[in-house]
Amino acid sequence: MKNKKTNFFASLLMIIFMLLFLIISGRFVYIQATGEVNEVSLTDWAKDKRETSIVLQAERGKIYDENGMTLAYNRPAYRLYAILDPEYSKNQKEPKHVVDPENTAELLAPFLDMNQKEIQKVIEQGITDDKFQVEFGQEGKNLSQQIMKDISDLDLPGIYFIQDAIRYYPNGMFASHILGFAQENEETNEIEGVTGVENAKNKLLSGTDGYLHYQRDKFNKKLLNPSEVVKNPENGNDVYLTIDQKIQTLLEDVLSQVDEKYEPDRISAVVMNPKTGEILAMSSRPSYNPNNPDQVENWYNDVISTPFEPGSTVKMFTWAAAINEGIYNGNELFRSGKYIVNEKIEPINDHNKGVGWGTISYDEGFLRSSNVAASKLVWEKLGADTFLDYLERFDFDKETGIDLPNEVAGKILYNWPSEKLRAAFGQGSTITPIQQIKAASAIANEGKMVQPFVIKKIVDSNTGKVIEEKEPKIVGEPISKETAAQMLDLLESVVNSKEGTGKPYRLTDYSVAGKTGTAQIPNPNGKGYLTGNNNNVFSFLGMAPKDDPQLLIHVSVKQPKLAEGESGSAPVAFIFNNVMENGLHYLNIEPDKESEEQNVETVKFPNIIGKDVAEIKKDLESLGPNVTIIGKGKKVTAVNLNEGDAFYSNQRIMVVTDQPTMPNISDWSQRDVFTLANLLDINVTVEGTGFATKQSVKEGTKIDSKTTLHVEFSGKIDKETE
Repeated sequence: MKNKKTNFFASLLMIIFMLLFLIISGRFVYIQATGEVNEVSLTDWAKDKRETSIVLQAERGKIYDENGMTLAYNRPAYRLYAILDPEYSKNQKEPKHVVDPENTAELLAPFLDMNQKEIQKVIEQGITDDKFQVEFGQEGKNLSQQIMKDISDLDLPGIYFIQDAIRYYPNGMFASHILGFAQENEETNEIEGVTGVENAKNKLLSGTDGYLHYQRDKFNKKLLNPSEVVKNPENGNDVYLTIDQKIQTLLEDVLSQVDEKYEPDRISAVVMNPKTGEILAMSSRPSYNPNNPDQVENWYNDVISTPFEPGSTVKMFTWAAAINEGIYNGNELFRSGKYIVNEKIEPINDHNKGVGWGTISYDEGFLRSSNVAASKLVWEKLGADTFLDYLERFDFDKETGIDLPNEVAGKILYNWPSEKLRAAFGQGSTITPIQQIKAASAIANEGKMVQPFVIKKIVDSNTGKVIEEKEPKIVGEPISKETAAQMLDLLESVVNSKEGTGKPYRLTDYSVAGKTGTAQIPNPNGKGYLTGNNNNVFSFLGMAPKDDPQLLIHVSVKQPKLAEGESGSAPVAFIFNNVMENGLHYLNIEPDKESEEQNVETVKFPNIIGKDVAEIKKDLESLGPNVTIIGKGKKVTAVNLNEGDAFYSNQRIMVVTDQPTMPNISDWSQRDVFTLANLLDINVTVEGTGFATKQSVKEGTKIDSKTTLHVEFSGKIDKETE
């Protein structure tokens, strides 16, 4: 009985073992046949373990000004990480992982925006979590080459770097609302344009990433035979702008000075070639540094995105419409001061509180900027419907189509009689500066209105081949050539006649044709307009030289803090006059006025590259008081001007020797500091506006491409500079 029972259990066990064997064997046969475990492909799993891919990032295209000066490019940056796994040091003479977290944290702290305890906590937490490596968040990213080198020199075990790229703008705040900025997308780890040209041309600038595929060991190192597969990246295309660096920096300088002195709510300015539509300069205040777009007061490019009630600059288009229709008689008289159409319509008052200047001609009404004259022309001469037609001919009812993102068109308010009357002198309806400058190009360009644009061409970054190039485009002819010529005469008289409102805009060497504007600001509570001398938008829309305008400029300053008795034209004229006069000289435009005193004397710069410093020192000193010799070398290696360039007697000349050292840059403008940085190929960061007051690199210090200079600016323009 016992043997029988034993045999039964033995048979049962044998059956169980056979079943288990069949199940396991069947499982192995299944795995071998299908290559899967729990619906996971073993082939793919093994491939993932022994193979890896690295993204070969395409280099983002550069942005240049029209003369080929680099305005935006990718600069190497470094990301810090620490290897914690002791296995990584196996069979190595020296440790390759972090062996002393406390000492490592202590030595790293001076270079990162983290204290010792924070760094040590990251390392020790990684060790506790049995991590192979750790990174240090944002504080460990975008480190400069100098910081990377300084940390590397510490020779800390387990501390390594990954080279990344960050978008860098060598001129800081320069043209920031045009360029916009690009930064790393945290989800894709790719640099993407956020605003401006960086955003508008993001696809063209980005290019296409490639990859490197290879077999690896458990430490992610290549095997001896890694079976590499490589797809090269396609770098992004380069974008050339119409912006002229010298005119743009001149504009930036004077805007910063006015911003410091008058503390306005807003400033905007734009410079255009009226023959082609090329935007040579454009800027706004408040502005921002695209290298550090954290605390930005104003994201908007006000020139294209902020419509406002323009005021009397619109009168040039009112008069142009009347002249073009053949109903204008400049000698005809009218009663100025107040215009009452009927009892139901609010009276129109002239800007001198409705007092006016008695009975004057329509020509004089234009010089004095009479609201009554403008309203009477529309209501009694042109007709409201015809005037609306001209507003639409000048494209005030639509966007200009400029090749920048986020353009916003103004709105023509034209429903009620009062609105139609006030549209004649720029009240009620809104337009942007870019709409005004586009419309004014018809007056400057024999009746032909041009399309404004900032992108000159797209170039293949590898071959240099031009992929796309923009040509000037005439988009309308709202007035005749004869009307344009008559308007230029009227606009010149605004500046040059004793009755004209534009006297502050007279230049030394060039005749100016233009129109002033003083616009009221709607009350935020919806009831009427703000009161007080400061609560206006002061503007000027002008061109020069009068007979053949080469530059067209619009400047507006909102709510400046004026001194008692000071005119609102003071800050506007400071900007316009500096940019127009110096800009025309820089472009070698022949002066059309003779003057006994020349405020700006231009000279042709000689060729001094390679020459002996001692031999040419006297010649350099004769060029003007602002010659800076950089270093104590014997030979000239670089200079901020090219042979034959025109320069002004007060322009700073920088001569670099073969042993460059840091100069004293006290009282230098931001423009000069950025020019110095580009000349020496050094990194520069700035703080504040105005003129240089502190520099991080001492005078006389040897400098090279690894040098980083930080400059603090402050100060206001002198009252007498107006």
